[in-house]
Amino acid sequence: MTIIFLSQPFYGQYVRGSTHSDPISPRICDNSKLWPFFQGCLGAIDGSHIPLSPPTALQSLYRNRKGFLSQNCLFICNFDMLFIYILTGWEGSATDSRVWADALARGFSAPEGFYYLADVGFPHCKELLIPFRGVWYHLQEWGAAGVRYVFI
Repeated sequence: MTIIFLSQPFYGQYVRGSTHSDPISPRICDNSKLWPFFQGCLGAIDGSHIPLSPPTALQSLYRNRKGFLSQNCLFICNFDMLFIYILTGWEGSATDSRVWADALARGFSAPEGFYYLADVGFPHCKELLIPFRGVWYHLQEWGAAGVRYVFI
């Protein structure tokens, strides 16, 4: 199954791969809270479940862990909110780390010395910076901002 994100004109117009010559975003290097801690960070990566209606024979493959039918799509954006890479076509039952492995097999890589931010659904590797499992980050900052985090 294909999805609109891989078709023209969307992919050609909105997706641009990163290169060695891409500068680090001013959102990182001009922010003293982030620089030099995120030196070399090019953007963020995440899987997104897009609802779909596959043929009846394939529905069990496309049922994700939350129980609805979806396609797991990998999206990578830079800090200017521009797409760097998109990979679609994976069943909703596929994990983010499995889709990431497919992206690597298809030739995606971070330029040497650079990396992307990811969540704990992705593997520990040189191209990704993932948080430590079980650590609650920035709780004091959330509290000061009056933001409450609710577990569902």
